[in-house]
Amino acid sequence: MVRLSLRWRVALALGLGTVVLAGVLAVVTWNLASGYMLRQRETSAIRQAEVNVQLVDASLRTGSEGLGDLLSGLTSSSDATILIERPSGWLTSGRQVDADVLPPALLRMATDGVPAHQRLNAQGIPVLAVTLPVDGGESAYVELFPLTQLDQAFRFLSTVLAIGVAASGLLGLGLGHWAGRRALRPLTELTQAAARVVGGDLRARLPDRDDPDLASLAATFNRTADALEKRVRRDARFAGDVSHELRSPLTTMANAGAVLRRRRDELTGTAGRALDLLLGEIGRFQRMVVDLLEISRDDLRPDEVPDEVVDLGDVVRHVVAVRPGKPPEVDLVAQPPLVLADRRRLDRTVANLLDNADKYAGGAVRVAVLRHGGRARLEVDDSGPGVPDDQREQIFERFARGPYAGRRGVDGGSGLGLALVAQDVRWHGGAVRVEDRPGGGARFVVELPEVHR
Repeated sequence: MVRLSLRWRVALALGLGTVVLAGVLAVVTWNLASGYMLRQRETSAIRQAEVNVQLVDASLRTGSEGLGDLLSGLTSSSDATILIERPSGWLTSGRQVDADVLPPALLRMATDGVPAHQRLNAQGIPVLAVTLPVDGGESAYVELFPLTQLDQAFRFLSTVLAIGVAASGLLGLGLGHWAGRRALRPLTELTQAAARVVGGDLRARLPDRDDPDLASLAATFNRTADALEKRVRRDARFAGDVSHELRSPLTTMANAGAVLRRRRDELTGTAGRALDLLLGEIGRFQRMVVDLLEISRDDLRPDEVPDEVVDLGDVVRHVVAVRPGKPPEVDLVAQPPLVLADRRRLDRTVANLLDNADKYAGGAVRVAVLRHGGRARLEVDDSGPGVPDDQREQIFERFARGPYAGRRGVDGGSGLGLALVAQDVRWHGGAVRVEDRPGGGARFVVELPEVHR
């Protein structure tokens, strides 16, 4: 079941409340207006019927032969009807309506001389039937007053009220959505700022607020972000200082190792194997220190921005050309995309992806530069065992080596290569991920903003 967002729940609640309130007001307005109009029409119809029946009664008492003409004059409306019970049957004037279509209870009251009135539908036309005794109670008088105009007024009023309720609901929904968006704007800003911090932008802050309810939230977040930024910079400075201090002794150890490597043939057995392990660890340690220096340098200088337009295809061709061993297949579009980048960082990104394929997947089999969704796309394919789903984000973290953690050797890696890739790609405003390669293996995908020619 799809759960609506808080903004839409607020909008729907306000819209529903507006509909309910407008509906109640519409019902009350309808009852008051229709009841008043109907009572007015009934009162005027009964008074008119009383006046008419007096004229008819006087005509009947005098035995005037002009009863038909009188009835014709009384039924000025084409939809009005007058029925008088005579010994020979019902005398009808105006619109011809058979007395049999009238409700039996109304006819009984008419013949019994009981005054009454009732709304009904006579042959498709709404009418008000008024019954009065005539000729001393010897005859019955029934007059049908048309309610066509009143019915049209009721229809118009009901349509206006229904449209008003619907419009109120839409207005309430719109106001609710606007109010929800405005009320949740600080939360949206907080979410965006937190996402920027998670993405590596430690300078993200919330603007100061005049609202006392929001000022404390913004101040707390900004203090937390300040403390986090200071901590990260302190840690980066510490890592940089340690790495820098380690370079001199590592250089000495590497030089001493080079001297011992030249005399490797003189060392046999356990001493020779120990020397091989030592030289391998020194090489891995050197690469780790260099990577740590790069990472700490980037952490300490986050304000740098790419300022060079670089041909991504040219970068790939250059990196592949200078690597030893069998080169992978290079797949480039006819006009490789341009990106705004730091050429050194971009070279390092491609090289680290190829190094990762060499260490863990037997080497890259394809490197492609494409366009996808308006962005420049770099793909590095290998035919290795692939990357499990639960490790596809973890491998881009620092010192994450997956199933190879704990192993040592010249090809063991330091766990910093893909972390540098992720850091450099984020610095360029792009994204990196790993997918399954069609046919088996892994596909590392880097997407960067394209600069149009």
